[in-house]
Amino acid sequence: MTESTTELAPADHTLPPTTDEPALLAWLARMREESPVWRDRYGMYHVFRHADVHTVLRDPATFSSDSGRLSPVAKQANKGMLTQIDPPEHRRLRAVVSSAFTPKRVAALEPRIRAITRSLLDDITSDEFDLVDALAFPLPVTVIAEMLGLPASDHETFRGWADRLFSMQVDDPTDPELGPRVQAAMADIREYLVARVQEHRAAVADGTAGDDLITALVTAEVVTDGSPVLLDDEEAANFSLLLLLAGHITTTVLLGNALRTFDDHRLPDGRDVWTVLGEDPTLVPAAIEEVLRLRSPFTQTGRVTMHEVEIGGTTIPADRFVLPSLLSANHDDRAFADPDAFVLDRGIGGGAQTAFGHGVHFCLGAPLARLEGRVALEELTARYAALTPVADSPEALHPYPRGVLGVRNLPVCGTRRYQG
Repeated sequence: MTESTTELAPADHTLPPTTDEPALLAWLARMREESPVWRDRYGMYHVFRHADVHTVLRDPATFSSDSGRLSPVAKQANKGMLTQIDPPEHRRLRAVVSSAFTPKRVAALEPRIRAITRSLLDDITSDEFDLVDALAFPLPVTVIAEMLGLPASDHETFRGWADRLFSMQVDDPTDPELGPRVQAAMADIREYLVARVQEHRAAVADGTAGDDLITALVTAEVVTDGSPVLLDDEEAANFSLLLLLAGHITTTVLLGNALRTFDDHRLPDGRDVWTVLGEDPTLVPAAIEEVLRLRSPFTQTGRVTMHEVEIGGTTIPADRFVLPSLLSANHDDRAFADPDAFVLDRGIGGGAQTAFGHGVHFCLGAPLARLEGRVALEELTARYAALTPVADSPEALHPYPRGVLGVRNLPVCGTRRYQG
């Protein structure tokens, strides 16, 4: 076996940004056909086909999540970061908070999620408003902040921090200046969360702690080298950071993507998706799955090879970054018939699509994101007979540049069924 060195025309040496969605999808389609496993100019291997992406994601022994193995900067940043830890440590750490995300516990959140949604919609006074500002951001960030035990007064600050992190331009992942840039972008939110962790630790000590996730983190004993130990402040803060960021960005992006997708597509019989969902709310979960598939919030994830391995006919040496494309896998016609069409009765869900990953790192908060999306769309379709994006240019939506497929603003115009 020999290492693949597939060469493309100069214009194809750069992955199109998510700001140009048509170009990105066209490029991914070409890569699935011509270069299903492709080494870019930085020596990173991109995997594009659905079956190969699944192979990578379900084999942590070969494709490690510990990027710190190749990057000292990442090793420091990854301390306590669940997405960057391999089994068996991953299993033990995930167990610390997994009970909060069981189907039963998540389902019990529905009344609170619905109450928050209705309150936010009641605050909308015009038929033209920004869906992200009015609902798609404040709904999930309120829910996850309450779960973590963070004050409501800090919610808007979270948005600024998240925008800074997810808007970083990373052209060369081998750039020695990248580490300091990432550390600088995360410094404020890390400092904030370390302070909150210390406050919760003090509350545990004096008997005033609440029933929240940060309290669970500072009191949990994780078995390490055969002995139970508490997470230190940095580990608990990093875990909280992951929950806070992933706990809101996915739903924020999902709701914006839903409106855009419904506006872009009609059902095979010509009916308008929004109208159909308003008439039959039981179809909302299926619509969410198609939105997640067509516009996967996170376009790719990362792994590191533990040893030489062949995938998709290409040999990848040990200690190489591998980037499985979640978005490409979800558009692969080997896995989905007519993959670029919105098919309401496609019947997919769970691990059949890759929007929430696959294998041991399947998104812990997927049930919560699905619930928040369902409740929000049920309430929106019940309140608005029509809700249409009205931005006059892609720039007005402020899309994320790379890694996240979605927009930070979405001006819409609605036709109300009733007031309030």
